[in-house]
Amino acid sequence: MTDPQFALTERVQQALAAAFGAEYSDADPLIRPSQFADYQANVAMSLSKRLRRAPREVAQEIAEHLTGRADDPFPGTVEVSGPGFLNLTLSDDWITAQVSEIHADPRAGVGVSASPQTIVIDYSAPNAAKEMHVGHLRTTIVGDALARVHEHLGHRVIRQNHLGDWGTPFGMLIEHLLDIGEEAAVAQLEAGEGNAYYQAARVKFDTDPEFNGRARARVVTLQAEEPETMRLWHIFMNATVRYFNKVYVQLGVTLTNEDIAGESMYNHVLAQVCDELQERGIAVLSDGALCVFPPGYTGREGQPLPFMIRKSDGGYGYATTDMATIRYRVDDLKADRIIYVIGATQSLHMSMLFDSARLAGWLPDHVRAEHVQIGSVLGSDGKMFKTRSGKSVKLLELLDEAETRAAGVIQDREYDDAERERIAHAVGMGAVKYADLSVSHDSEYVFDFDRMLALTGNTGPYLQYAQARIRSIFRRGGVTPAETAGPIVLGHPAERALALQLLRFGSVVEEMAENSAPHKLASYLFDTASAFTTFFENCPVLKDDVEAATRASRLALCALTLKVMETGLGLLGVPVPERM
Repeated sequence: MTDPQFALTERVQQALAAAFGAEYSDADPLIRPSQFADYQANVAMSLSKRLRRAPREVAQEIAEHLTGRADDPFPGTVEVSGPGFLNLTLSDDWITAQVSEIHADPRAGVGVSASPQTIVIDYSAPNAAKEMHVGHLRTTIVGDALARVHEHLGHRVIRQNHLGDWGTPFGMLIEHLLDIGEEAAVAQLEAGEGNAYYQAARVKFDTDPEFNGRARARVVTLQAEEPETMRLWHIFMNATVRYFNKVYVQLGVTLTNEDIAGESMYNHVLAQVCDELQERGIAVLSDGALCVFPPGYTGREGQPLPFMIRKSDGGYGYATTDMATIRYRVDDLKADRIIYVIGATQSLHMSMLFDSARLAGWLPDHVRAEHVQIGSVLGSDGKMFKTRSGKSVKLLELLDEAETRAAGVIQDREYDDAERERIAHAVGMGAVKYADLSVSHDSEYVFDFDRMLALTGNTGPYLQYAQARIRSIFRRGGVTPAETAGPIVLGHPAERALALQLLRFGSVVEEMAENSAPHKLASYLFDTASAFTTFFENCPVLKDDVEAATRASRLALCALTLKVMETGLGLLGVPVPERM
């Protein structure tokens, strides 16, 4: 089951080696889709200077080696055009054989890794002292898509929800819980009013000396893990996590309580981390603080930039916890790859973390660590997305509004209330998630409900509608996708274009996983839906005048398209309603 572009890349590289020597076998053939053929290879243009020959002459020699193998004929035609372009057209027989193979494959051409890895993915990670807001949307959605795709490829995925659940603010948060009573605190936290709770505690901390003293004393008992303080901390955390879970359930992400690995988990090893780094000379005292100085980082005046492991007052910070975390993930979880799905603003911190951990030997060379940088969500004014009053938008309220608006989009459909509610939920969540995943994760994007919920263009609802339309074909035809046997025959250009598009699915999924790029899969699914729309408009499937063999072939193409769309959207975490 071969991606046409990969197959052609291999053939052209073999021809390069045969024509010019083995040292050219790894040259990039520069193969791209073309309006003049299926694909165009521009390698002759790039190699002409190196070979000191005219590009067209180079292209002609490559073409001769592509088509001159009697033992393994080229699966199509090769033409030299213009100053030295190679136009490559695949034969219908080759395309048919490949697409028939993936039609019979339950995985639609997506392979399973021959060398499965343990992949740790750190994502979502809200702060327990605050409520979830739109800023958490992207880290949660992107991380979940990456977890899904790596599991689909056969890897062992360990989700890590690194909650901000420890530190000095919890002194005042626990004291405020005592002041208002456990029942009232739990109700407020479960309702997602974390910001109001935090702000009330903060006001008292700043204005009431007696409360301030209690809060500071509570931090000491928290750090000592005194039983009553820990009981109160658990009440606070359990209520907060129940609220987080409401968001996760509505959003349809795969995080559970089993995936929680908050900052508190590493509290007992932070002193050991500091002591070991200092004893080995990796961390040194600088103005009273314990710091690692990884090479290559300098401040504005050219001074070495510190990665602060312990503050001058003896307190620990994010760097301390993150060093303990990376060591745990390598030593205890046996990670082969660690993916941090965290805001782009943390890029310097993450880079220094990785380099400091490598200096310490806690991140060995065989472990791949990467920061999947997440860009900001903007409002229509191009600024950070907030309410009209300037506050952060609560994530749960945002998701509720998405469902309400989605219900308006389908209000003219004849469904009962229960089905209308199910579809509105799927369309609303699909719109929000796809809008995020369809842009590069490190880019900013404007949050716009009208664009997200449109039934045309590169949107979640458009893709959901495309797969729902395929399902309707099978309902009207009185057949199930599993009953489509083909054989597939390519007659109309739209059939051929759709088949070529479907052949790329497996390689696109692998590319998404390798490069942590969900937008690549999203773009592919949009192109697939567009190719299917063209096929649908030009190639009748169920009309009476369609011959039986043609009908069987087109139903098989419909079934494969549905399998690809359903699988692809599932890997992105976008729900697929049967009707729309």
